[in-house]
Amino acid sequence: LTVFLLWQCIASVSGQARYSVPEEQAEGSFVGNIARDLGLDVQRLVSGNARIVTKGSRQYVDLNRDKGILVVKERIDREELCKKTTPCSFSFEVILENPIQLYRVIVEVTDEMHLKIVETAAPGTRYALQRADDSDVGLNYIQKYSLKPSDHFKLEMQSQPDGSQFVEMVLITPLDREKDEEHALVLVASDGGAPPRTGTARIHITVLDANDNAPVCSKQVYKAEVQENSPVGTVVTAVSATDADKGVNGEVTFSFAHVDQEAKNLFDVDKKTGQIKITGSLDYERSKSYQLNVLASDHGGYSDTCKVIIQVTDVNDNSPIIQLMSFSSTISEDALPGTTVAVINVHDEDSERNGLVECSINNDLPFKIESSLSGYFSIVTDDVLDRESVSEYNITITVTDKGSPPLSNRKTINVKVSDVNDNPPKFDESEYSRTVPENNSPGFSVFTVRARDADWGQNARISYFLEEKQINGASLNSLVSVNSESGVISAGKSFDYEQIKLFEFNVTARDAGSPPLSSVVPVKILVQDQNDNGPQVLYPVQTGGSLVAEMVPRSADVGYLVTKVVAVDVDSGQNAWLSYKLQKAADRALFEVGLQNGEIRTIRQVTDKDAVKQRLAVIVEDNGQPSRSATVIVNVVVADSFPEVMSEFTDFTHDKEYNDNLTFYLVLALAVVSFLFITCVVVIISVKIYRWRQSRVLYHSNLPVIPYYPPRYSDTLGTATLPHVYNYDTCRTTDSRKSDIKYMQPMSQSLVSVDDVGTESAQNGQQRSTASTLRPRGGRDGKERQHANHPNSRWTLKGQILAHIFFFFYFKKLHNEPLTVIL
Repeated sequence: LTVFLLWQCIASVSGQARYSVPEEQAEGSFVGNIARDLGLDVQRLVSGNARIVTKGSRQYVDLNRDKGILVVKERIDREELCKKTTPCSFSFEVILENPIQLYRVIVEVTDEMHLKIVETAAPGTRYALQRADDSDVGLNYIQKYSLKPSDHFKLEMQSQPDGSQFVEMVLITPLDREKDEEHALVLVASDGGAPPRTGTARIHITVLDANDNAPVCSKQVYKAEVQENSPVGTVVTAVSATDADKGVNGEVTFSFAHVDQEAKNLFDVDKKTGQIKITGSLDYERSKSYQLNVLASDHGGYSDTCKVIIQVTDVNDNSPIIQLMSFSSTISEDALPGTTVAVINVHDEDSERNGLVECSINNDLPFKIESSLSGYFSIVTDDVLDRESVSEYNITITVTDKGSPPLSNRKTINVKVSDVNDNPPKFDESEYSRTVPENNSPGFSVFTVRARDADWGQNARISYFLEEKQINGASLNSLVSVNSESGVISAGKSFDYEQIKLFEFNVTARDAGSPPLSSVVPVKILVQDQNDNGPQVLYPVQTGGSLVAEMVPRSADVGYLVTKVVAVDVDSGQNAWLSYKLQKAADRALFEVGLQNGEIRTIRQVTDKDAVKQRLAVIVEDNGQPSRSATVIVNVVVADSFPEVMSEFTDFTHDKEYNDNLTFYLVLALAVVSFLFITCVVVIISVKIYRWRQSRVLYHSNLPVIPYYPPRYSDTLGTATLPHVYNYDTCRTTDSRKSDIKYMQPMSQSLVSVDDVGTESAQNGQQRSTASTLRPRGGRDGKERQHANHPNSRWTLKGQILAHIFFFFYFKKLHNEPLTVIL
């Protein structure tokens, strides 16, 4: 029956657990987690009213149902419990109800030696251990000892004089109480029997503290808030610090360090507890926060410092606060929609609903506000920007809390739109046309071209340039220049209307952007004529070396055309309108001059009282302001035959004024003409020599005399001034101001005599003829030839001949007027 009941009892045991615990453990020491080891839920232990059932009267272990763990209930003495029995253990059962479950727990009590070692003990320190007992002798007696673990200690056997041995534990590495306050070692003794038996003993080492650690504050920064109406004695916060040392070495005291006098008058710290209390009246408007430095010190002189930041809060009267966390005061006009302009943080120092805020901006702007994180808002672009339309924006941020009544706050930020070079310069006019008077001074400011750029800064900084261009063979830069900054166009030289009347060019305006943009405008400059040129008389020619006279027959009718004064003015417009008038008009004037055409005509019949020699001073005047004029002397001879004219030559000649400048120009012209003449002669001779060499025929050739054929002129009435052709043999002295002229027999206009040196070539069929040389009358051929060979006479004769030919063709082509007598 007893065996059956025992079997039933064992069969009802659902499981078991085994633990070991050192002896002399303090009450409440942890033994094991029975809920985990038995696979039970803590709630099952509570609902099943789990409890411990022991066989003896003493219960060494207690069950904590709420945590499911086993703890030491009372101190366990291994020698008292088991005497010398090894191993030493005790057991008990854990029973649960509803349903009933039974678990067995076996607890082994291990032997233990207690040692106390200061953490500053030096390596090599020895500690004697209790020797193990063995009733056997010889080989069955204890043979060796071992220690586990052996991180800090090692074993050494020492012999005594009686031959017995004992065991010493030697420290090999320093101990650190702050790292390991206790060490648990197992000493194993083994005998030499077969099979060998062992005995174990636990060594419990307690490391004693030394003051080798400084206090450490629990936080480096403490933050606390207190309302401004908090009474004196209110605890704001408490600072704490820990010291890894123990006992007196670990006691920490608190005090203020480096705190201003105002904070000392308002707060105090408890030396032992670290509590910070209010000792004065707080004022939120005077100071919103305080920073206290608290010093934590131990008795060994070690210390640590922590900061306490106390925020003083207002009493339900705080408006929301707007903080700009990130802000770009300038944004490019080409920024894409969605570009962030500013990030703001909004907070309300009130709490609960009074601290909830809503944020918005004005709706008429190309921006919008987005919520990113709690309390953070981003202002981003919502449309394309154009700096030329709007260069800056004022964004008003409105924040309103949800209190009652609600409080709000506003903040305005200014965002400037930075420029992008997207606009080329534009001129004020599509084309510039300006007038500048001639004879201007070099550097004269003609006008200013101006271009405007809708951009800003460097992008709107405009420079002006002229194009590279040639005008009438001259570089444009020599005519005008442009100021690269102001656009002022200045004359590079004095303009002459008679040389250039207008010129056109382009001006380029280029900004300083990157890349630069430019535009071009055409410019036209008109040179305005000034009356800077007086009239120039082309006919009659006034020279100091020849005599010009107009012959009027005594039978001339009223309106008879005597001659025509021809003058030109190189100016233009009304400055070139010429009018003619006589300088002095007698009471019975025989002649008048046409106001517009310069024709000198008779205004009455010629009478015997009229002087044969008439000297008319014709004034040619232009229409400029002020007007310029020129005077020409016209000599008129009233006679029916040429001999009458010759009798008056001497008087005319002596009355003429000699013009030194005109003589100089005449000599210069004669030199040029002579050079050209000699060049032509050399060329002709070269050609003839070349032809002679080609044909092997020798031709003798002399230079011909330049032919001169006095033309036949008729006036408008059909009456010829000189009805026949006359040849003149002229002999000039070295004084060019005086001349002698001989009258020759009239000849037919077709009469031509061949020079004795001229020949007619039968080979080329060309006819060569030269005008008959002027032969003297009265047998003075030798004298005349001598005069003709004189150098001064030769050059003067050539000049007269060329001048006569020029005026002949000029007047015949332009005016078809009667030919004057050229003397």
